[in-house]
Amino acid sequence: MNQPGPHLYCPNPACSAPLNTLGKNTCQTCGTALVYRYLWAVGPAAAQVAVGATVGSGRYYVTAPRLWLDTQPALPPDIPDTWPEAAIAPYLRLYPKRLHLPEVYGFCLDPKVSPQGEIFLLENIPLDRSNLLYPVLSQAWVGAHPVRQVYWLWQLLELWTPLQTEGVAASLFAPDNLRVEGWRVRLCQLYRDAEVLPLSAPELTLADLAGLWLGWVDQAHPDLRQPLKQLCQAMQQEGVTVTTIATQLNQHLLQQAAQLPLHLNLVGLTDTGRDRSHNEDSCYPLGTSSLPNDGLFPRVAIVCDGIGGHEGGEVASQLAVQSFKLQAQAFLAEVLQQSELIPPHLLSEQLEASVRVVNNLIAAQNNDQGREDRRRMGTTLMMAVQVPQRLPTPTGTFENSHELYLVSVGDSRAYWITPRYCQQLTVDDDVAVREVRMGRSLYREALQRPDAGALTQALGTRDSEYLRPTVQRFILEEDGILLLCSDGLSDHHLVEQYWPEITDPFFLGKRTLLEIAHAWLDLANQKNGHDNTSLALLHVRVSPPVPVVSLPTMEHPTTRWSEASHALADPPATSEPETTSNPQSGKGLLILAVLALGILIAGVGAVVWREMNPSPPAPPQEQLSPARP
Repeated sequence: MNQPGPHLYCPNPACSAPLNTLGKNTCQTCGTALVYRYLWAVGPAAAQVAVGATVGSGRYYVTAPRLWLDTQPALPPDIPDTWPEAAIAPYLRLYPKRLHLPEVYGFCLDPKVSPQGEIFLLENIPLDRSNLLYPVLSQAWVGAHPVRQVYWLWQLLELWTPLQTEGVAASLFAPDNLRVEGWRVRLCQLYRDAEVLPLSAPELTLADLAGLWLGWVDQAHPDLRQPLKQLCQAMQQEGVTVTTIATQLNQHLLQQAAQLPLHLNLVGLTDTGRDRSHNEDSCYPLGTSSLPNDGLFPRVAIVCDGIGGHEGGEVASQLAVQSFKLQAQAFLAEVLQQSELIPPHLLSEQLEASVRVVNNLIAAQNNDQGREDRRRMGTTLMMAVQVPQRLPTPTGTFENSHELYLVSVGDSRAYWITPRYCQQLTVDDDVAVREVRMGRSLYREALQRPDAGALTQALGTRDSEYLRPTVQRFILEEDGILLLCSDGLSDHHLVEQYWPEITDPFFLGKRTLLEIAHAWLDLANQKNGHDNTSLALLHVRVSPPVPVVSLPTMEHPTTRWSEASHALADPPATSEPETTSNPQSGKGLLILAVLALGILIAGVGAVVWREMNPSPPAPPQEQLSPARP
């Protein structure tokens, strides 16, 4: 008798028949969207669990080595009273790096496969929309654009110090552990240095990292091979610091990025919502590009979600937006006056200083009005600043450095969206995240707290000495949309769930940026109408525009054109002598035009096909094994 296959449980607790066969997108009984949560199993026994097995009292179905599907995603994961501190603590303390690193989901407490409960499960793992692992970095490296190659190295260098501090730098040396999702480097899991390194070499160094990179340099873009070899040689010098290497690598990164074109388009909207009588949100810009030349558009976008009630949150968010506009104007003006490249840490410090200035303005107003404790008004902040540093390129011209800085306080968010993926770029400042960063709780466990979503910091509620704004630097090196939004849109995972439905029409040229901004607002009001919603959309295009082929004008005998039409269609007279056309010339031009149009359509079709159907990555069948440096 055939064994029944695994089933996926409907997340709706009121569903009368919750079992669904795998492959369904919605519950066959109640129509609720089904949740496919794939997890990465870590532990000595994890590799021994056979593909096709069900473990954890039938809850988890093993779809590939180490890759488990949670068939009951509505249930909280199993979490023991105590867990192995050495293995789990690095994941918790490194939670702010979740853009690159996975998170601990729970444990497998099935005594049949994990007698001691040593298997734990990771979420936020590098899987694509087909639930396949993204490509290995070393494989994707070959043929990658030079900007992306240097950008991947930059991200690895950014991860080096925090991973080394937590004793898990060996994670960067497992060849199959490093995956790439477009521009982003992602890790499948963390490896403890103490379990991998020999006793004779208890600590990894920059020289070891250079040895890893040298394995890729020979296959780098020809323009990069020599500079990267010299960089790796510098990394192998005794006494070299990460700061020194970062300065050199940043120079290479921005020089490569500056050779790309950069076109920006920006819109911003805010809405009270269906259940609110007033709007405590504010944003910049309001509307589209029809704005005065204020020195900010389209390089600056701001979203602020006020707290403190009517005449509190409204005032705080509006004051913050107006103040940040002034701060950003001064910041950008200073950047454009510089003849030398400003390093990322200095730009981050200047942006952080502007946050403290605005914070103190709101805090002073609270003090003047005698507001205390919960009556103090405040606001979240999500601000994007495209910093147009100018630097020379190999052609001798000075171009934009393509740097984007995100500044965040509170739980307003930023997402990066392309036709292939949607990436949450920021981490919320709330109680749940605080508990994880302090190592006191797993994230899924912390979400069960009644105060899990309460903010741990906001602008204006306290003096700036207690404020810890987050500043992140990105390089704009692919086409996409940056979405900034308040929690009126991000609550209940609306962005993660609906981004293809909302943004695909824009990427296919069927809707404008403003139209999809309104589509996001409509979705927020429909699903999260209990709150105000503000958003800003920054469309980034670094690819060259599609060339336009003009067909020769052929006037129909019965068609009569106006003089203005003739003036537009007919080229102006030149001093060149007239040439006599023969009867076949019109046909020849038409044939050439048709051929050119066919080539254009084929080229555009190929580009769209590559965007919408990227090459499938290698299936997740390989075992991860850190290589000794």
